[in-house]
Amino acid sequence: MTSTDIYARSRPREGMDIRSYDDTEMTEAVPDVFLSQLAAGEKTSVQGYVIDPGAEVPEHSHPHEQAGYAWRGEAVFVIDGEEHVVSAGDSYVIPGGDPHRVENRGDEPFAGVDVFSPPRTDPDWQE
Repeated sequence: MTSTDIYARSRPREGMDIRSYDDTEMTEAVPDVFLSQLAAGEKTSVQGYVIDPGAEVPEHSHPHEQAGYAWRGEAVFVIDGEEHVVSAGDSYVIPGGDPHRVENRGDEPFAGVDVFSPPRTDPDWQE
């Protein structure tokens, strides 16, 4: 889904584009890892995620700064060989260009949102 598709599905309201979560589609990016493009503007984009227990987002990097907030579960982010545990209620920032991976070693899904700047409106998982 491109930013044009996202804008077409949103509803303008007094200078805002509002999009219902119910209108988003989850894509299985890798086995048991689900992502959705929630919103995209000129300078940022918002992506929802759910990582099932035992699933892993393989190491990758992108030029976008990535700031996130986890609202459910716990996962381990691995950056430069160092493990960082992120739990529900935690926020985090990953600098653009830093290779990283995420592992859900817990018994429940790990879920939250990521904000990317510049916008990541057409990530690899949508190709």
